[in-house]
Amino acid sequence: MTAGERAGARGLRWLWLAVAVILADQVTKTMIVRSFELYEVLDLWPILEITRLHNTGAAFSLLAGASGWQRWFFVGLASVVSLGIVYWLWRMPRSAPFWLPAGLSLVLGGALGNVVDRLLHGHVVDFLHFHWERWYFPAFNVADTAITIGAGLLILDALLEGRRARARSEAS
Repeated sequence: MTAGERAGARGLRWLWLAVAVILADQVTKTMIVRSFELYEVLDLWPILEITRLHNTGAAFSLLAGASGWQRWFFVGLASVVSLGIVYWLWRMPRSAPFWLPAGLSLVLGGALGNVVDRLLHGHVVDFLHFHWERWYFPAFNVADTAITIGAGLLILDALLEGRRARARSEAS
């Protein structure tokens, strides 16, 4: 890849999206912490409630019952992954479709939004709680939503890249 094909500006110019996710995540979490007691519930719709919850684990409360070491493990893991994403964005070729840097930036912003919580509080504040009758989906937040959407965009890119690779090999 030549210097002309690789331009950090292609990927790094999407860092604004990561910053926007971090800000939106922290603003909503601050509003929840100031307005709700732990476990307090506000029913919004028959399938959605706002519930202030604290998660010391990862997704789906993985390792939440551990003795406390998981806080630093998840901070370290998210930091390493975040550095990898920034490097990937910096090395991204100009030809990359927009959804690749957008997806990476959403994942980056979500990961760092939850890192801020772990560093400040020792846990992640979750508050979006979907349910159907007595079945409850694990609670989540803006950062988790960004990570999920970003992962979806990365999967889309991988699927489309497979098609592009097949088209290139058939053309040659």
